[in-house]
Order: sequence, then C-alpha cells, then structure tokens
Amino acid sequence: MPTEQLSERPDGVRRLENVVIRFAGDSGDGMQLTGDRFGAQAAAIGNDVATLPNYPAEIRAPTGTVAGVSSYQLHIADHDISTPGDQPDVLIAMNPAALKANVTELRPGGVIIVDTDTFTVLGLEKAGYEADPLTDGSLDAYQVHALNLTGFASAAVADHNLKRKDAARTKNMFALGLVSWMFSQPVEDTIEYLRKRFASKPDVQAANIAALRAGVIYGETTEAFANVYEVRPAALPPGTYRHLKGNKAVAYGLVAAAHQAAMPLFLGAYPITPASEILHELSILASNDVRSFQAEDEIAAIGAAIGGSFAGMLGVTVTSGPGMALKAEALGLAVIMELPLVIVNVQRGGPSTGLPTKTEQSDLLQALYGRHGEAPIPVIAVRSPADGFDAAMEAARIALAYRTPVILLSDAYIANGSEPWRVPEVADLPFIGIDLATEPNAVDDAGNPVFLPYSRDPATLARPLAIPGTPGLTHRIGGLEKADQTGAVSYDPDNHDLMTRTRQAKIDGIDVPLLEVDDPSGPPGSGADVLVIGWGSTWGPIGEACQTVRAAGLKVAQAHLRHIAPLPANVASVLSEYHTVLVPEMNLGQLAGHLRRETLIDTVSYNQTRGMPFRSAELASVITRVIAGITEDDTSGERSVKVLGDVAARLAGAATAATATATSQDATPEAGR
Repeated sequence: MPTEQLSERPDGVRRLENVVIRFAGDSGDGMQLTGDRFGAQAAAIGNDVATLPNYPAEIRAPTGTVAGVSSYQLHIADHDISTPGDQPDVLIAMNPAALKANVTELRPGGVIIVDTDTFTVLGLEKAGYEADPLTDGSLDAYQVHALNLTGFASAAVADHNLKRKDAARTKNMFALGLVSWMFSQPVEDTIEYLRKRFASKPDVQAANIAALRAGVIYGETTEAFANVYEVRPAALPPGTYRHLKGNKAVAYGLVAAAHQAAMPLFLGAYPITPASEILHELSILASNDVRSFQAEDEIAAIGAAIGGSFAGMLGVTVTSGPGMALKAEALGLAVIMELPLVIVNVQRGGPSTGLPTKTEQSDLLQALYGRHGEAPIPVIAVRSPADGFDAAMEAARIALAYRTPVILLSDAYIANGSEPWRVPEVADLPFIGIDLATEPNAVDDAGNPVFLPYSRDPATLARPLAIPGTPGLTHRIGGLEKADQTGAVSYDPDNHDLMTRTRQAKIDGIDVPLLEVDDPSGPPGSGADVLVIGWGSTWGPIGEACQTVRAAGLKVAQAHLRHIAPLPANVASVLSEYHTVLVPEMNLGQLAGHLRRETLIDTVSYNQTRGMPFRSAELASVITRVIAGITEDDTSGERSVKVLGDVAARLAGAATAATATATSQDATPEAGR
C-alpha cells in the first residue's frame, strides 16, 4: 500500500496513517452514493475524513465516455486532515472511461480495482482506448486487480427477482463491500442506510444488501489481495460527531441561528446547482419552525425572503453566481430598507452556465461590488464543509445585529464535500436575538408619541425593526431614499449624502474578530518572510502546504479570512510585517486585488480556474519557490517583480502545455500541470 505503514497487527492487518481512495464510473453507476457511504463508515469508526465528489453537469452524460465519468474521492486518516488528498492511493474503476479519466492521477504503485465486465471492444472504443490497458502493459506501474464486479454482483442477487439491468446496478455495493473489507471497515451502518432508503422497495433493498455482503465475503475468501489494511480512529476532541456535507452544515447553521434568535426561519429559493441541497434540506425541517418557499425564479425568491424579514422572520435565500446576478436589484432594496437577510452563494465555475458542478472562487468581486449605487453588504466565507454551520450562524448574527443583508460565500467543493462535524450543545450557542420595536420611540413637537423607523442605535447604527401591523408603529418602507429618522421619502441632496455615508459607516463598524496568524517562527515580522493568506475553501490546501514547507525546515506564516467585508481591523498591520504576501485563489486574483485596494500593500497572486481545488503539494512547491525568490539583502521592493515573474513563468508553461493537449481526447484534468 502506498501510504506509510505504521505497524502490523498480530492477525496480519497492516496499519496505515492515512489513505486516499477514489471510486469512479459512469454517472449512473452510483459512485456518489458509494463514496458517501464509505466516508460515513469511516467517520463512524472515528477516522477523520475529507471528501471530493466530482461529476458531470449533464443529467444524461454520455455513457461509457470520459465526459460522462463521475467520481468520489475520500481521504481517511488517523489524525486531523483538511483536504481530500492530492493523489489517490486506490482507484476503483467501473469501466474503461473511468480508468482513463483517473489513472494518470493515481500515485505510482497505487492499487487499481477494475470491473472487467465493461472492457469490451465497444467499451474500450467509447473510452478512446486503441488497445486494452489491462493487457498492453500500460498499467505495469500499478497493482491491478481485474475483477468481474458486475458478474459477481449479478450472481449474488440472482435470487432477488431483479431484472438483469437492475441486478448489474448492484455492482457499486459489491465494490463497496470489497473495499470496506480491504480497509477493515464494518458495513452495518450502510446496511441500515439501505434498509431505510429502500424501505418501499423490498426486492431492491434485499439485493443491495446481498451485493454489499457478497463483496465483503469475496474479500475474505479470495487470494487475490495480499494485504488487509486498517486506519485507526483519529484523536478528535471528545464529543458527538456527524459525517456532514457542506450544504447540510449551512442549512443546520441557519436553523440554529433562527432558534438562537427566537425567530422563525423563512427561506425563499429557486433550485440551482450546487445550492439546491440547502433548499431540499430546509424543506424537510418544517417542524423546526422553518418555512420554505420554492419560488418561480431567483427574483421572486429574494423578494419573498425580504418579505419574510420584514414580517419578523430570519429571511434567507440561497443561490449560485447566475442567481446572484438576478438578485442584484433586490439586494439593493434590502440595503436601503436596512432589513436583516442572509444570502448564501454556493459558487461554481463561470461565467454564464460555465461549470455548474465544478468549484471556483468566482464571485468574490460580485459579492463585494455587484450592485448599482452605493450598496455596501458584509461578506463572509465558509472555509470547510463543517465550518458551514458556524459561518451561517455568524452571517445571521451580523444580519440581525446590524439590520443588513449579509452574503455568505461557499463553493461547490465545500457544498458537496464532507467531514466529521462535532455537534454543539444548544446551550453553548450564543443568543443572537434582537428586540423588535413594540412601542413608539420618540415624541413629535406636540408631545405625541411617534415611531422613527430610521433612528439609530449609537453603537451599531442599526435602525429599529417593527413587525407590520404593530399598533402605533406605522411607517413607510420601500426602495426610494428615506429621510433620516422619519423614513419619509426624501429627494434632499444632503439627506441622501447623509444616508449613503451612514449605511457605509454601519458596515464599516461591524465588530469582526481580528485576523489571527499561524506563524510558528514567532510574532509577525520576527521570523517568516512569507505570509500565505487565503479565503474560503483554500483553507485546507494552504494549511497542509504550509505544514509541508515547515517540515522541510522553511519558515512560512499562514492566515485565513472569514470576514472579507469589512476586513478585520488589523489586516493592514499584519500584512505589512511580511516581506511577501502570497494569495492563492481559484480565480484570477480577486482577493489579491481587494487587499491591495483596502490596504495599499502589494501581494503576489497564485491562481487557477480548473474547476478543482488546489493540491497541497502544488501550493507547497509554489511557497517554496516564493521563499527561494527572497534574498536577505532584497529590501528594494523589487522582490514582488521577481516572485511574480517566477510564478508567471510556471503558469506560462502550464498554459502552453494545456494548449498543446486541448485538442486531444486523451487530455485529463491533470494535463498541463
């Protein structure tokens, strides 16, 4: 096995620190379910788990072709991890196309388990193979197990009254059983899952369970596998854990926030990849005081959410980049009305339809500036699947406390990925409720009580909120500019200037934590010359890359931004302490430009838009090269040019290689690296 072996048990089972496994097949082969169940099993026995689902955007992707391949990668470990791994150690390929699309990313010496049933002349031709890779020697660098998984599974379910095609579909459960045996994982949790999922289809239920068990039995009885492995439980902090996807974590965080605010949750949403799962999840949580409304379009969705907020609920809408474009005008309405609203943007590759099922940090500038007029909105970012819960709570806190819409940025990698989540105690969650206005808050010149909807809390500049229909609190609401204090429609130039500046000052004054720096070499400026700063889902790859660089004896500091607007108050002072600030992003430098604008400090960008997360080894190499580009006597400020040139040269080489392979159907996601 390619990962580091720690020891061997008396029964011959070999213990590993970690392993990266990838299941791959056609979109209809159930790879997402298979990978998810393996991850859930690993989490159940205490492993730390990080996952990376990858699938085509087309509902009916071309069967048997590389374009139609769906995969699910898992990294399981006996210690804390934050990425799904750079390269698989084990690849389970259900057809030739799955092998072709993924084998070049497999670690040399890695294990391949392949279903021979699909390696027909037609199957090889559809995948673009001129010769059978199982016999032409092209896989000699790997440990290959060529098994008729479809045949084994079909035989295992022969007594379960299934059609031939349905019987063949159980091959994913057979493969799951085999790999579960291979890594000493009990399958009882998956059996219970299958019983619940197929409770209304007893024949399908029984067949899938039979195929799963047959895979385990095959592993136990065959002599094809020389070794069995074990990844022991990770030393996680004590508590109750769940294996949770990022979208579900955000949904739970929103429900918890509404509960801690003592308000109903109202969701107005329109289905869009990769955010739809939040709508699905909240739609089944009505018993938790959740009201879900699937609107006819994105504009209606945010309009309904604004209405829910005006009615005294925690208003939420979820979408992705194209939907954010449609919501832009209504976002301005929420800004001028100063209503609390949480807008979740699960980013994907763009522009236009772009890469709907792939990840990208594509919408930061849209979140910061994508509205007409002066319409400031706080922006915060989720850093990992489990972090979706805390980030959603924070977004709701800010929205309620400052009476403002808040944009919460996630992305497809976070949304579809999963990891263990420590379930918090409700008693430990902060109360984030606000006092709704119930009585007048001023008197007029005649001494009569009146309600001033645009009076301000001196600490937060937040205005009071009154539920429509509250006696004595009648007030005007809408998109026209409001007069200070009274909320009457106003075209007065001085009033508009005042209100514009007040709305900006309210956002600028939001209380956000200071930026923390992970710098083992000492306080900022005392040791490391390079600070790597990121946002969103780059947190995991950056963290592992910095660990790798430090293990090699080099000094590097790391910081990660949750609050992007407003930035933490100490960002400029932190950045100024380092010789070079490196900003890796899955875009063309959006945070880097924002930091330059806000701090007047230059940064070095490292960017990619491949629809896939960074690999930690890639970032470690970039960090090492940046450090090597700095000399002790280089204080002229020219070091940025030197480092930028170094990175640019690498990117130019990658672009040239990518161009050379773009016309070849043999190109893989790794081409051009």
